[in-house]
Amino acid sequence: MKRFAMTTFLLTGMVGSVCMQAQKEEPDSLWMLNLQEVEVVSTKATRTTPVAFTNINKEQLQKRNVGQDLPYLLHTTPSAISTSDAGAGIGYTSIRVRGTDGTRINVTANGIPVNDAESHTVFWVNLPDFASSVKDMQIQRGAGTSTNGAGAFGASINLQTGELSMEPYIMFNGSYGSFNTHKETLKMGTGLIDEHWAFDVRLSNIATDGYIDRASVGLNSYYLQGAYYADQTSVKLIAFAGKERTYHAWNYASKEEMDTYGRRYNSCGYMYTDEQGKMHFYDD
Repeated sequence: MKRFAMTTFLLTGMVGSVCMQAQKEEPDSLWMLNLQEVEVVSTKATRTTPVAFTNINKEQLQKRNVGQDLPYLLHTTPSAISTSDAGAGIGYTSIRVRGTDGTRINVTANGIPVNDAESHTVFWVNLPDFASSVKDMQIQRGAGTSTNGAGAFGASINLQTGELSMEPYIMFNGSYGSFNTHKETLKMGTGLIDEHWAFDVRLSNIATDGYIDRASVGLNSYYLQGAYYADQTSVKLIAFAGKERTYHAWNYASKEEMDTYGRRYNSCGYMYTDEQGKMHFYDD
């Protein structure tokens, strides 16, 4: 009986000591780190992916983005060749990778196919100044990690648009170049509103007289994105569109025609402009 009472007394004392010690200990010091938005994009290749690819980040895009279409921002990458109807890289442009045309190049924006459903090509003229809203892009040469069927025999081009700004801002930039080529871009954002909402918008205007005779181009576009943020949920809506006005310049010119009428000769239409800028009709 004495031994039982002694054991009970010791256990009671130990429990009380532990409780007192637990009360004296300070709570665990926790540190919190707010992370930026993370998007898992399965269409991008990494160093372990058996695909030849090139990444172009936002800083590289800003240096090259003077109003030309996206194919001309990619023509410095390996195995890529860009062409332009107007000769200035604005308007109807196209890109070939490893010799294959646009019908064998899959283009996605945030993982969503951009290729036309009927012809499977991409009309870049409908995406003027889209590069101003792109965070980074990757071009994969050959069959890659495409999400748009088995047509990516030539290449896959993955475009990733930028995140919304958590701070309000307004930005304007413009450029001017040869053949009366100019670009004006206005971007603005509301920042985070009431800790839940954010909106960004971009408005762009691009125009050029074109290098080819009577190949002027006028382009307008907008890009709008909005998002709702909660503790464990975020919903984002993105909308963009472009309007184009272009003239006929897709016939190109032979060496004989350029020797006769000049390098800027355009066979589309019923008149042409000589090297001195004088207009002529074919009946003259």
